[in-house]
Formats: sequence, structure tokens, C-alpha cells
Amino acid sequence: MTGATIDHLVSVTVFLAAIVLFIGLFNQTVQTAIIYQQHRYLASRCSDILDTILLSPGYPINWGKTDTYPTSFGLQDPEFTQYRISPYSLMRLQSVTGTPITYPKTGLTYSNITMGFGNFLLVPYTKAINYSAATKLLGVNNTLGFQLTVTPIITVTITETHASNPLTASVKVYGLGFPLSNATISYCFLKVKASQGNTPLYSSAFGTIFADDEGEATVSFQNVASDESYVLIAYAHLQGLVGIGYHERVTSTKRYVLPLIDSFAQRRVILAHSYDVHYGGPPESAVFFNATFVLLTEDFTLREMPMENSTGKIGKVNYGNGQPYANLTIPTYNPGILIVTYKSNNEDGIVLMPWGMSTMAFPVTFGDRLTDKEWIVTSIRQILVNGIAYQAKLALWSFKGYSVVG
Repeated sequence: MTGATIDHLVSVTVFLAAIVLFIGLFNQTVQTAIIYQQHRYLASRCSDILDTILLSPGYPINWGKTDTYPTSFGLQDPEFTQYRISPYSLMRLQSVTGTPITYPKTGLTYSNITMGFGNFLLVPYTKAINYSAATKLLGVNNTLGFQLTVTPIITVTITETHASNPLTASVKVYGLGFPLSNATISYCFLKVKASQGNTPLYSSAFGTIFADDEGEATVSFQNVASDESYVLIAYAHLQGLVGIGYHERVTSTKRYVLPLIDSFAQRRVILAHSYDVHYGGPPESAVFFNATFVLLTEDFTLREMPMENSTGKIGKVNYGNGQPYANLTIPTYNPGILIVTYKSNNEDGIVLMPWGMSTMAFPVTFGDRLTDKEWIVTSIRQILVNGIAYQAKLALWSFKGYSVVG
């Protein structure tokens, strides 16, 4: 009798243990299924949000060309449909990359996108759209986080192969892992000329060359000394794919002119002394400048646009006390490149600033950082920014953590 009771108790214990184990395994299976559904939902939301951003211009529809904040967030170019993005709306996105700078003479902090020395895009925080505002306009604040990256598809690399007489440069054009064979390459070459006065004079040349089967081409220029500053800008295009590259050589990287966006609505740019921004200290030498604007045409050639009717084409900026900065007015809303040649203490150079993000193929990274995120989904679209081929990628995550409890 006692043995039967013990067997019965053992059987009940084993049975209860089996039930507990089954419930635990079943619970894990259910949780895994729930998390899978949540991940599918998040992936669907990622695709929908990316399309919302890329297929809507926001409101007002031309907010990228104003100094006001939009009441609805979208990046589509209002003059087109489908995945065509406004180059000006992209300019107003506060960058995640780059160290912000402060300019004491305006008292403002600027979002910083710098692609190496001489290639600047600095937008004041008062004009830039920040991540917090975008999440509220998209209706995902406190629930979802995201990071949007917009990067060029075509890479154009320019390398100086011979320093002078003739100056020779190699241009290489690549797509996503392949050369852009037989591409047409339109270029703009601008050289700072020696001058007796303080105004930095320049000469410009425009032309077209063609890449070989490996996506490479060579261009040369006569009468260029090894100590002269220049910039070479090249646009490569083939069957709808367009990319941009540029290369500069300057004799002074200490004292130079730094362009800062002041007003999108008024097309106004501030030209500042670099020492005032980077606290270079004495000597307090003035920097003289000469500005020009090259326009990107529909056939992807660059043409110089007169700026005689614009204020501040030629002038100087002082460090510290004295003239605080120069004001320059971009003559058009058509995308192009502001080119500023400068001279200080017999040293000179060139700085560039895109007017319309696409003209210099600047990448954009907007949103939160991707560190310490448990689960991230992504969605990708191929887009055009003023005819330039870009790839837009949205990374999305939920603020609610997902994990299976054993």
C-alpha cells in the first residue's frame, strides 16, 4: 500500500513538472510569434514612413526655400512627382555628423557638413529642422526613433597626377561596385591668378571629356604653376546616372573665408574670417575674397553666372574688431555652387559651398544615432535630387524593447 502511494506521488510530481515545462516552452513559442509580428509591423511602418518622407513635399510645399518651420514634414520636390527630392529641403536638415560650430559675431550655432577642407555647408540651428521637430511632425515621437541617410550612388574621384605645366588630373567614375564605362564628364576648372593688388583674381575653363571602358579619363591644363591654387569640379553622367567629384589645391589653409548660410528666403550667405570661427588668434590679417557662382544646367554642364547685381561679390573680412563679416546674395534659386577665392598675406585658396545639396553630392545623415538600439529595421529607395542619383535609407526602431522571457 505504501509503495503504491509513493508511485502515485512520483507520477503526480512528474506530471506537474511536465506541465510546467510545457507551459514554459509554449510561452516562449507564443512570445517569439508575438515578437515576429511586432518586427513585421515595424518593417511595414519603416517602409510607410520612408514613402511619407520622400513622396510628400510637406507644408508649405516650398518650405526648403524659406526660413520658416514646416507644419508637415516631407522632402519631395514640389515641382515633380515620384522619388524626386528637393535639394533645398535637404539643406535644412540638421546634420548628425560633423561638429557644430559657433560664430561669435552672430551668436549662432551652425549645423556642420564639411567634406574636407574647402567644401563647406554650415546652416544655423535657427533655420535647420531638428530631429525632435521631425518626429513630432511625422507623429512618431515617444514611440519610434529613426535615422535617415541620403548618399550619392555614383562616386567621382579626382586625383592630381602632375603638378604643373601641364597640370594633369585623373578622373575615375564608379557606381555601386562597378565603373561607369564611357561616361560623359563635364568639368569646371577655376584657377587663382597671381595679382599685384589684394583682390584674388581667377580664370575659369569649361569642357567635356569621356571616360574609357574602366570609367577613367584624363584632363590637363596649361600654364598652371605648382604653387597656384585651383579647383576642378567634374560631373559624370551616363543613361540617367549622374555623379559629382571635386579636387582643390590651396596655398593657405589657415586664414580663409568661411561661408555661412544666413537666410534661405533672401538667398543670403555670410562670409566670415576663419579665425573668428576657429579661434586662430593673432596675427589679425584681413582676408580678401572674390566670389563667383556657377550654375548647374539641365545637361549637367557648369556655367558661370554673373553676380554684378549681387551684393558682396568682392571685398574683405577682418578678424576680431572691425568689419564683422561680409554679406553675399546668391543671384538665383537654381542649384549651383558658390565659389569663393581668397587671399591673405600673399597666400590664397578656394572654398566651395553647394546651393542646393545635390550640386556637390553632399551626403545627409539626419535623425538619432544608431548606437545601443536593440532591433533596427531598414528600408531603401533610389531617388533623384535635382537629377543627381542618390540612395535614401531609413533605419527605424521602437522605444519598446523586445525579448523572449524564458
